[in-house]
Amino acid sequence: MSGAASPVLDIRDYSLGYATGAGPFQALKQVSLAIERGRTLGLVGESGSGKTSLAWAIMRYLPANAVEGGGNLLLSGEDLRAKTAAEILNVRGRRIGMVFQDPATSLNPTMMMGQQIAEVLIRHRKLAPRAAAEVAESLLARTGIARPRDMMLRYPHQASGGEKQRVVIATAFACNPEIILFDEPTTALDVITARQIQDLFVELQEETGVAALYISHDLALVSRIAHDLAVIHRGEIVEQGAARAIFSAPRSAYARMLIASVPRPQVRLVSTVPPADAPAMLALDKATIRYGERSLLDRLLGRSQEEVVGAREVTFAVREGEILGVVGESGSGKSTIARAIAGLNPFTGSISLAGRTVHARGDIDRAYRRQVQIIFQNPDGSLNPRQRVGDIIARPLKLYGLARPGEIGKRVGDLLEQVRLPRDFASRYPHQLSGGEKQRVAIARAFAAEPRVVLCDEITSSLDVSVQASVARLLVDLQARTGATCLFITHDINLVRQLAHRIVVMRRGELVDLFPVEECDAAERHPYTRSLLDAVPVAAGS
Repeated sequence: MSGAASPVLDIRDYSLGYATGAGPFQALKQVSLAIERGRTLGLVGESGSGKTSLAWAIMRYLPANAVEGGGNLLLSGEDLRAKTAAEILNVRGRRIGMVFQDPATSLNPTMMMGQQIAEVLIRHRKLAPRAAAEVAESLLARTGIARPRDMMLRYPHQASGGEKQRVVIATAFACNPEIILFDEPTTALDVITARQIQDLFVELQEETGVAALYISHDLALVSRIAHDLAVIHRGEIVEQGAARAIFSAPRSAYARMLIASVPRPQVRLVSTVPPADAPAMLALDKATIRYGERSLLDRLLGRSQEEVVGAREVTFAVREGEILGVVGESGSGKSTIARAIAGLNPFTGSISLAGRTVHARGDIDRAYRRQVQIIFQNPDGSLNPRQRVGDIIARPLKLYGLARPGEIGKRVGDLLEQVRLPRDFASRYPHQLSGGEKQRVAIARAFAAEPRVVLCDEITSSLDVSVQASVARLLVDLQARTGATCLFITHDINLVRQLAHRIVVMRRGELVDLFPVEECDAAERHPYTRSLLDAVPVAAGS
């Protein structure tokens, strides 16, 4: 830490556990941290490391089964643990602000957003309703919202994710708090909006001098905005100090592993490049996907329905054995295109697979569906929680007759080993696995069908950086071993530059750029491609 100023937040030897049915669980072990005014401390670590537990402890918002050990949580010298429940209610919002991962869960869906900011101002700053509304509007303007008066009258569902997060940030800054806790505040946002939110925070911090605890598993992002860094592993701080020094020369083995896992564009994971004259395995010709077509009931009742074009006349071809990266911000049409290729979205135009062309979803048959498999972002939503892992992976083998009944168990075990999981995982249920393990099961199920094309839709975005790196390497190895053609959809250009041969850039439903990875930094790139590249953080020391 810099200087000799008294810290705004001073955590000393704090421990926290939970009483569970399986016995006590120690979440935090003698944690000590300090944050001074005007500085941001980045707290990084994998899921389950204790990051969010620490934030809830500071907010004094612990569950009933929490068991605190020794230690102090000092806010400007006052021990938060010694305060009554009524006193803590006056601390939250006024002296400590918090910005959560998903802004939709932070806002009351039944209240206009202006009311929600004004409510905080009325409670903590004792403003009259009219004055609170005026201050709320000025706060929204300060966060860069173009039409703050209109935003005051909107409900959360009428705003984008970035707009909602700006409202949450305006609320957090409303009472000039001493510190703001940020818990993965940009994870739910696309890369360009996330960059705007980060820049907004840095600007507001410079204006106000607020201290900040910035919790994230995204080390590249933290390296951009944090002055100091603390690395937490299984509830213990294993390293802390100046952020740039740790990113440049980490001392602990765990910090070195985390930092080494950050995607670096210059480190390529693919070794072979399909020849330029290799045949096209997959081709789209003027593929268009529309949403909002009137249903039969709408037509009978004479109701109108606004049509939305999710993708417009998209044309590209993917060579046999190629990994094509597809990037763009939220709503750009990336997943829309993937779902059309998989036969999940209706489309016009044409899609060709290994020389066979289909012109509508109705033309897609069983043979096509076997040859095109899709892996979704969240394995919790795509794995049946009532089925064992072995049954999940065996389903394509049975559905497409790819193994005799007596061979299925062995094939399932082989597939588990191919995705680097033990064979005995076949007897487990999804809830008994980590996020990374569940995603490996989803990958094994996709490759069990022996597909020609695999569509990977943001398959690493919900994973820790170290797990993300291992899943990316696994996918590249499987693709090389099987020769499958892959579409890798992501918002992380650093990652896609590591594993793709070429990159497609989507914006507002249109394909605006397509180029070999080696030409990513070329001067002739589309301006939108350049904005995506500029928005993606690269870890200091990379």
